[in-house]
Amino acid sequence: MSYEYLALAAATCWALGSLMSAQASTHLGAFYFTRWRMLCAGSLLWCIAFSTGGWASLTLSSSAVLVLSGVIGIFIGDTALFASMNRLGPRRAGVLFATHSLFSVILAYLFLGETQWGWTLVGSSLLISGVMVAILFGKRKAEQHAWEANQSQLKSGIALGLLSALCQAVATLMLKPVMETDIDAVAASAVRMTTAFSLHQLIFMLGVKVARAYLPMTKPVFLLVLGNAALSMVLGMTLLLYALRYGDAGMVAILSSVSPVVVLPLLWLVYKRSPAWGAWLGAALTVAGTVLILRS
Repeated sequence: MSYEYLALAAATCWALGSLMSAQASTHLGAFYFTRWRMLCAGSLLWCIAFSTGGWASLTLSSSAVLVLSGVIGIFIGDTALFASMNRLGPRRAGVLFATHSLFSVILAYLFLGETQWGWTLVGSSLLISGVMVAILFGKRKAEQHAWEANQSQLKSGIALGLLSALCQAVATLMLKPVMETDIDAVAASAVRMTTAFSLHQLIFMLGVKVARAYLPMTKPVFLLVLGNAALSMVLGMTLLLYALRYGDAGMVAILSSVSPVVVLPLLWLVYKRSPAWGAWLGAALTVAGTVLILRS
């Protein structure tokens, strides 16, 4: 499978996983849910890495980069994204986070010498625009989040949203040289996940209020957390690392950013409600951009 399809497959895994996250995150709270999701994902990844022998491919230098990538991309990036959502609501925070693909392209050009020309550039522009349109105009007024009426923390919310996108882009860029070696992608994911979980656990042990659970963990909720971890963080992140091994970091970031569009038909199937006009427009632009990229 080429890196383009690996990146798209990763985005599909994240879209499927997101369907399981809403109920569990609402029940447990975003930080508590994230910590349990990381624990489940890390445990699964290490089991796979030890059973296949992939752990032996880890070196001290590669592990150091993976740890730093986990701190920047998963811990700081996710924390900033949640904080942005608390201030702006999920829709506006999602638009800001979608800029990570733009940051990735710019950083890949500056530090890796990656460039895009011709139909690939046109397709990338259409895809990024489509994702942002789908997020920004993909909901009806009746579906808007209550936080979106809040303007008092607009500046800090925007800053945190852009910070989360930048952290995601920097972490992706850091992974590219590591994944070009013989390192096992599952073991690499395990190191990053364990690092982020350890820091989240530290926050919980320090008694930070936001890290506590809203409601106690139940078996149905745990199964949702486990399913989300397996799809999004085990399979999705591993596919992304394989895509980085074979493809340009900027292009991988662009193609893997389509999950907000992929989730639209899934939401339609689950809730039996047609997406808003903006979602259709964004999806059309995203599909057109993806086709141009794959055919160029």
